[in-house]
Formats: sequence, structure tokens, C-alpha cells
Amino acid sequence: MAEIAIWGVIAALGLATFATRLSFLALLGEGELPLWLRRILHYVPPAILAAIIAPQILAGAPGLAATLDGPRTAAAIAGFAVAYLTRSTFATIAIGMAVLWGLTLLR
Repeated sequence: MAEIAIWGVIAALGLATFATRLSFLALLGEGELPLWLRRILHYVPPAILAAIIAPQILAGAPGLAATLDGPRTAAAIAGFAVAYLTRSTFATIAIGMAVLWGLTLLR
């Protein structure tokens, strides 16, 4: 790919990012988000966290088959339990990472 094309793609992606972020400010202004939108946005952080974590857990074996004996699976189970009990994103990440690192060091 030519260098000018690469810079064009970078500029186009930058403009697209700017436009999506500006759209919320321009459409809503100083107003409050509608209730239906707040309900939907409430589920965005858990969905993003699941989308980041799930491939990492499932990528341990060929064909994206999860193995139940690895530290990733144990950390995911611990993280799920903490998320269910506390509803805290920070606690979920902290406990999940602590379990993952601890089990990795013990191996």
C-alpha cells in the first residue's frame, strides 16, 4: 500500500472517530440522556469487558475450545463470581488479574 494511501486511511479513521464523538455532543447538547438510552448504555461496559476477555480465555486450545484446567479459566470464574457479587468493574479486574498472576506463578 502506498504511503499516501496509508495516511489517507489514518485521516479518514480520525475523522470518523471525531464525528462519532461529536455526534453525542451535538445531538444532546447540555440536555440529559433519555431513559431508554441510559438503560442501554448501562450494559456497554460489561459487554466490552466480555468481548475483550472471552477470546483470551477461549484461545488457549486449538479451534477456540476452552480448557478447564488453565489459569485463564480459573481467573475468569473468579472474576465472574466477583462481578456477580460486587457489581464492581474494578474489583472484577483486580481479583481476576490477581488469580491469573498467582496461578501463573505457581505453575
